[in-house]
Amino acid sequence: MSITVDDVKAALAAVVDPNTNKDFVSSKAVKNIQVDGGNVALDIELGYPAKSQAAGIRASVVDALRKLPGVSNASVNVTSKILSHAVQRGLKVMPNVKNIIAVASGKGGVGKSTTAVNLALALAAEGAKVGLLDADIYGPSQPMMLGVSGRPQSLDGKTMEPLENHGVQVSSIGFMIDPDEPMVWRGPMVTQALQQLLEQTNWKDVDYLVVDMPPGTGDIQLTLAQKVPVTGAVIVTTPQDIALLDARKGLKMFEKVGIPILGVVENMSTHICSNCGHVEAIFGEGGGEKMCADFHVEFLGKLPLQLSIREQTDSGTPTVVAEPDGPVAAIYKDIARKVAVKVAEQAKDMTAKFPTIVVKND
Repeated sequence: MSITVDDVKAALAAVVDPNTNKDFVSSKAVKNIQVDGGNVALDIELGYPAKSQAAGIRASVVDALRKLPGVSNASVNVTSKILSHAVQRGLKVMPNVKNIIAVASGKGGVGKSTTAVNLALALAAEGAKVGLLDADIYGPSQPMMLGVSGRPQSLDGKTMEPLENHGVQVSSIGFMIDPDEPMVWRGPMVTQALQQLLEQTNWKDVDYLVVDMPPGTGDIQLTLAQKVPVTGAVIVTTPQDIALLDARKGLKMFEKVGIPILGVVENMSTHICSNCGHVEAIFGEGGGEKMCADFHVEFLGKLPLQLSIREQTDSGTPTVVAEPDGPVAAIYKDIARKVAVKVAEQAKDMTAKFPTIVVKND
């Protein structure tokens, strides 16, 4: 009995991607099917980075193919192809940055910057090219968190080269000023500085640019949301009612300017005692999940209030690189995969497909 391409597709229609919960055929991930007698070869092309998932996905697809009568050998190659996705109406995707992910919070002190840096590192660990823009002009913390110092170089006198550590490109106002120097700037100056950091940094073919947004929902945040081409936003909160009150405002701000909410991350969900391991929900519990239910957005995950997270970030080696196989890094990586899948599900950017129309007066 000879095997056909349709036989292969029928077999794979029953294999579900554990990250998207969709089968590989309906999601159009199956590419280049080749059947030669009992030999079957194909590619699985994912729309998100999945270095840690590739082996498991390959095994599940090979297993399904080998169950087909007549298959003697199955060869499966798992790859990722990250595309640019649509941004706010009236804005264009940057030529050297495919997707911009804003990490925001309604208020400060909820661990937004820690989430942003670990999200960036987790996406890089999964095989993506990642940049991190420190948009918190008044309190730039990413240079310290990533263990990066020095001044950016300019090779052409017009743009800055991003500094890099742990496989992540980074740009921050913190590289331009003395660590103790306060930024006594009004809103318009801050907005202009931020746009310069974004547009004049020579990002190198970035799949995801994670933007560590300033806390709040004021003029700066609104201007950024209207002028920076953002693919989606991640809201960071704690379970505490006061933090949730402001986080809800931040979420509504993004909705008003047409930026999709990729999901909510709850920090400091539980406190874990470093001496006895006792777990206690000192800031309350269930707040992030309730917020997601109220606004019909995805709950991406929750992180403990743990001493090691703070120590590792302060030392310039955040958790994802300090303990890549540890339980907290696993949470960050799971959140990163969910974010990347949500981005992949957004409408694709079609501006490059349209021809340029020039009207001339004879």
